[in-house]
Formats: sequence, C-alpha cells, structure tokens
Amino acid sequence: MAIWGFAVMSNHLHVVVQTLPEVVAKWSALEVASRWTRLFSRLDLDSVIRSDVLAGNAERIVILRERLSDLSWFMRCVSEPIARAANKEDICKGRFWEGRFRCQVLLGDNAVLAAMTYVDLNPVRAKICDTLEESHHTSARKRISRIERHAPAATQALAPIAGVRGFGVLR
Repeated sequence: MAIWGFAVMSNHLHVVVQTLPEVVAKWSALEVASRWTRLFSRLDLDSVIRSDVLAGNAERIVILRERLSDLSWFMRCVSEPIARAANKEDICKGRFWEGRFRCQVLLGDNAVLAAMTYVDLNPVRAKICDTLEESHHTSARKRISRIERHAPAATQALAPIAGVRGFGVLR
C-alpha cells in the first residue's frame, strides 16, 4: 500500500490509498511473513521465530500475500485499532464506525490529485480549521511540516506519505 493522502475527522477518516499487488508479489516468503507479524504481533511469541515458521507455510503465505495488498484488509488494520481506542475512551462496546468503508477507483493522475485535494481540504470545508496549516491530522499538514523542516522538499516530486515508495502514480 501507499498512502497518498489522509484526513482524520472527528467521526470519520478519508484516505487516498494505492494498492500495489505487483510489489507484494515480488516479496520473498520471509518478507511476507515478517511484514504480517509486524502488523499482527503477539506478545507471547517471538516475532522472528514466528516469521520463520510462517514463511515455511506456503499455503498461508499465498493468503497473506493477497491480504497485504488488499484494500479491505488495509482498512481493517487502520479502522479497528481506532475503534477499539475510542470505545475504550468512551467506556463502551459495539460498532464505532457508521458502516463499512466506501471507495472510489481513481483512474489517472488528475483523479488522484483531485481526491488528495478533496481529502486535505476536508477539515477546512467542515470549518474545523481555517487553513491547511491549521489542520492537524492531514497529509497536507504532514507535507507542510516536512517543508518547514527541510525547504528543498518543496521542489521534490510528490510522493506517498507512507507505505511503499518508488512506485508513483504521479510522475
């Protein structure tokens, strides 16, 4: 996955994500197992040993390889910890999110840029803040902070905020 944009709102989030199954397909069984055990760690088991054992299970690696580039699994990994934390904070149980995520396929650079713009401007549009600089939980704020720390970043090509790099949508 590559995360191109995000905005965390009070009751929902927006994410612009690129799935990269062609990248995951090139990973070794050990790389797939290692990434999976980092996502789903267990305190009772050593992660290196667990990865080694998992890497030896070819059938399981096929399943995990698919999941590591699957949008539904990505959204589960993002949403579930947020929902658990919010429910713990509110001292309640049950559904946190209104419903399953919705997605829109973006077919080209213009569509990706439009979606990123929509997502980053969401807090401004919702009157949570007045400017992108004041939006605390957005990819725009993260990019602005990077430019403030390292001015030459302003002239570099647009890249994902997180995830697999080097396989850009926007060239």
